[in-house]
Amino acid sequence: MTHPIIEDLTSRHTVKKYDASRKIPVADLNILFEAMRLSASSINSQPWKFIVLESDEAKTRMSKTFANMHEYNKKHVFDSSQVILFAHNPKYTRDDYAKVVDKGIEDKRTPLENREAAFGVYLFAELNTAEDGDTSTWTKAQTYLALGNTLHILARLQIDSTPMEGIDIELVNKEFSAELDGYQCNVALAIGYHQPEADFNAKLPKSRLALNDVLVRI
Repeated sequence: MTHPIIEDLTSRHTVKKYDASRKIPVADLNILFEAMRLSASSINSQPWKFIVLESDEAKTRMSKTFANMHEYNKKHVFDSSQVILFAHNPKYTRDDYAKVVDKGIEDKRTPLENREAAFGVYLFAELNTAEDGDTSTWTKAQTYLALGNTLHILARLQIDSTPMEGIDIELVNKEFSAELDGYQCNVALAIGYHQPEADFNAKLPKSRLALNDVLVRI
């Protein structure tokens, strides 16, 4: 199949080695960040926070979190252009959803007189809230929707990436506790441009299961 979207996604791969000399242009970053903001989420909950690490100080802090495990991903911290921490709200409440409702009123999506009615769908959040108030199973899933959208946008922008669940969650959340402000990070994303000579994964053919193995049309 020939189509720009398919071509972009076919060329997308998980980078194993970045070109540290290349940085993502500001214009492309602005597009990326706005696209991340527009990601879909259940009941439009938007239970996420994106922490962008781009300064030397921030990257040094991130590099320290590889002291105990996942050393193979440490090189991406300084070689990539940015590292983004994808974090979710583990205790999503009605007050959190009120911010979404009120922003909908501000954006003229919801009439002011319908404010209370807009909370009707919050029932779905309550169904995904444990007795102790934990919502992380649900909110973490929403954050992965944003991650998937981000990977697609990066492919369209011809920017390379490396999703990293190979991080020390405990150390990352401790090191960036002030910035996370109660949110929980379970996955990070390195972004930048690969080094053609050293990135072995870029040279390998794309391999996915056949469409008939994963798609059922009824």
